Amino acid sequence: MVNERPTPSRGNVFEDLGFPREEAAHLRVRSALMAALAELIQARGLNQRQAASLLGVSQPRVSDLVRGRLELFSSDMLIDLLSRAGVRVELSLSPLEKPLAVLGPQG
Repeated sequence: MVNERPTPSRGNVFEDLGFPREEAAHLRVRSALMAALAELIQARGLNQRQAASLLGVSQPRVSDLVRGRLELFSSDMLIDLLSRAGVRVELSLSPLEKPLAVLGPQG
């Protein structure tokens, strides 16, 4: 039996899974937006048909949403859906612990 120590998280599960930092950042934002929508649907006790009506999409689209089909939704679409549900989306920024390399004038 191998006794391996757990690898510390980089603070983004998608980066921990091996996605490039930039893609991991997009996935993290989209997953947070998607989770907020799924929680809203559950908190309001909506079935998928009712949620589809509220959000202005088809029931299969709501099914994709609550099943976490992240690859099928852009950030823009998720923000639109939250807005249709009466949720204001606000942005919060913070510096990375390990900044990306800065390219010089030669790029």
